[in-house]
Amino acid sequence: MKRSQKDIEDSARVVGRRAIVMGGLFLGTAGVLAARMRYLQVERADDFRLLAEENRINIRLLPPERGLIFDRNGVLLAGNEQNYRITLVREDADDVDAVLEELGRIVNLDLVAIERAREEIARRPPFVPVTVADRLSWEELSSVAVNAPALPGVNPEVGLSRFYPLGADFAHVVGYVGPVSDYYIEQTGDTDPVLQIPDFQVGRYNVEARMESALRGRAGTKQVEVNAAGREMRELDRDPATAGSDVQLTIDAGLQNYVEARLSGESAGSVVIDCESGEILALASAPTFDPNLFVRGISQTQWTTLNEDRYRPLANKATQGLYPPGSTYKMIVALAALEAGVIEPSEEIGCTGHIELGDRRFHCWRRTGHGRVDLVEAISQSCDVYFYDLAQRVGIEAITAMALRLGCGIRHDLPLSGIAEGLAPTMQWKRENRGSDWVVGDTLNASIGQGFVLTSPLQLAIMTARIATGRAVEPGIVRSIDGVRERRGTAPALGIAPENLALVHRAMWQVNNDRRGTAFESRVMEDAYLIAGKTGTSQVRNITTAEREAGVIANEDLPWERRDHALYVGYAPFEAPRYAVSVVVEHGGGGAAVAAPIARDILLRAQLGTIPPLELYPVSQRRDIEELHRRLPILAEPPVPSGRATGPRDTERDRT
Repeated sequence: MKRSQKDIEDSARVVGRRAIVMGGLFLGTAGVLAARMRYLQVERADDFRLLAEENRINIRLLPPERGLIFDRNGVLLAGNEQNYRITLVREDADDVDAVLEELGRIVNLDLVAIERAREEIARRPPFVPVTVADRLSWEELSSVAVNAPALPGVNPEVGLSRFYPLGADFAHVVGYVGPVSDYYIEQTGDTDPVLQIPDFQVGRYNVEARMESALRGRAGTKQVEVNAAGREMRELDRDPATAGSDVQLTIDAGLQNYVEARLSGESAGSVVIDCESGEILALASAPTFDPNLFVRGISQTQWTTLNEDRYRPLANKATQGLYPPGSTYKMIVALAALEAGVIEPSEEIGCTGHIELGDRRFHCWRRTGHGRVDLVEAISQSCDVYFYDLAQRVGIEAITAMALRLGCGIRHDLPLSGIAEGLAPTMQWKRENRGSDWVVGDTLNASIGQGFVLTSPLQLAIMTARIATGRAVEPGIVRSIDGVRERRGTAPALGIAPENLALVHRAMWQVNNDRRGTAFESRVMEDAYLIAGKTGTSQVRNITTAEREAGVIANEDLPWERRDHALYVGYAPFEAPRYAVSVVVEHGGGGAAVAAPIARDILLRAQLGTIPPLELYPVSQRRDIEELHRRLPILAEPPVPSGRATGPRDTERDRT
């Protein structure tokens, strides 16, 4: 049927409209696609470029070099040494067990090491490197590098590990570092990403721990290109790590070595302090231990040996040990009484060997008594009865106030672990902690440094320095950080009358230099090095009436743990005090016989800077002293300064 012209025109109009609609749809679709392509290729180009880069580029942390620790003369106390190790990244290894087995054949890993590595790999996120082998030789590291294509996910690395060149001498000052543990992170709340670096070491004890933020430094990063198997192809960019700060301590390495040697064989603590500046020159605890054991991974046998030793080598007796101060506390009682004006210096008190208080008898250490003695004689001869009488007049509150003024019963702020506060008791303290009222007998016990009174060797050294100078000397153990000296101004005066201090000074001089003084056997034979001090003996057991009547059992006849503690505090030279020392020997017996000779040697070594010559000792003692010094484990050569601690980074600025 032939279509009419009108039908043809209508059909053409319909087709035209449809073509226009379809063309519009195609053009719209093309426009949308073009706009989307422009959005993805232009506006989101940086985002997609980053996603692509992440598929072939890894960002890895660079561990910072830990800051070094030096003594006051630049002797290295804590350094870093190269450590070759092998790490494995789980997500880059095709088959972890197969890789470990192959690696074990190359570097001779034992089954225990492989199992330990498996446990650590399973515990860590798949992208975190885990150390499989540590402290390898260069030959072993090279063998792993040569076999790298057959060990996917394995990376030979050169890192740094802490080491302590002077070993045991500084374990109780510098401390040690150890690997990061989950417990450490939980306790500290530290979220620094650097802690995820395999075998990264953090401070665990003493200066290493307390100055962790300064010593750690800041991690760097590097961008490396990797292939499909995760193997590193090349380094693209690097932001270097920032090394930790170098710390210089006030400790003298030579003196520290001598003190540790002089305490060897004992369970003891000693502190030497500069009387003027308060800088701690030596802080020793015996026996000690090698901190390198903890860095390299201490064995169970070594740990058990240290932990079960009855002399407690892991405890820092100089700062953590608390002991009844015995008669070294008598200077505190004397100054409290003099300042309160309850006694005249020339007043004498009779000692018959004991006093009666109610139905109880308080004894003097000398069974027959001292007769009539004044304050100077009471200190130099250590008459207990004199101080029993004095304490009743002055009272415990004034005694404790003086103890606090002289630095006892206070936790001193030093970057050391577990510094003990000690105890200078008051009436209120006993009510709150013992649930009973203070009685006069408590005061009498406190007057001779027994009862509730507890002090540390650190506190006793500070007390002695304050008595020697009349100033509130504050202890310090950090000399500089990155060459910036710590500011140590002149200590303020204690506010104690000079004439009262002079009286105590004279009494302490007589302790060592008067024939009736308790430490006369530990005198020095040259005026320029004269020592003033005070002996102390603190009981650790009760002596019954029956034992006193039969005769008190000598210390050497008792089991070691029931013997008295031996103490001594002193300063030198007498005319111009420069050094103060405290010595506590656990269960050592009498302070005069055991602690005083040690303290004399330490003070002479501090003054002279070398082993004391025999001419400074009484003639009758010289042969024994010579033999003693021959046997002591003293360094044959003094430690050599490294030069870095006092090098170009030193500055005249003070750190506030």
